[in-house]
Amino acid sequence: MGHREDLLEGAKRCLLEKGFLRTTARDVVKESGTNLASIGYHYGSKDALLVQAYISLIEGVGERFDPAHGAEVTQPPGSLERFREVWAGVIRTVPESRPIWLLSFELMFQDERLQEVRKLLAEAQREGRAGLAAMFAGVPEADLDPEAVETEGRFYQTLLNGLMVQWLFDPGSATTADQLTEGLRRVIEDVTGD
Repeated sequence: MGHREDLLEGAKRCLLEKGFLRTTARDVVKESGTNLASIGYHYGSKDALLVQAYISLIEGVGERFDPAHGAEVTQPPGSLERFREVWAGVIRTVPESRPIWLLSFELMFQDERLQEVRKLLAEAQREGRAGLAAMFAGVPEADLDPEAVETEGRFYQTLLNGLMVQWLFDPGSATTADQLTEGLRRVIEDVTGD
């Protein structure tokens, strides 16, 4: 690996150990075996490097959400069964990804203190919506209708954030994939009158 990759891997380890606000440039340099100048050269700033490291961590978690990750996808896209299958995959990742979700919530509550960071993360959220919509629809992100990303992707992202709060706060009482699916089924039934 070169300095760029070493910095990214070192920054990931620092984020998981110390969080965003407590990680210093010197921490990253020490963890990566590089030098301070490398951060500016490759990433522009420590915050930009940490954002890239965070995005990489979240993408790794997101890849494990897909039911196709390690398991055969058995349910058709657009079905309640697929909905349950995907949420079961998401919930399955919670124990191993807990530190990453805690980091996510640390970043969410930083207000104006990290304006530039928040701008970079807002763009990453748009990409996350596309990934979620594609997973539930069972199609590549490139084939998604932009309106599906902005509606369905936002819906799934909202559910994901709420579900993660529950699982981080009290896993014993958190909503299961079956409960979430039954709730959606009942809402659909109420709305359609079926």
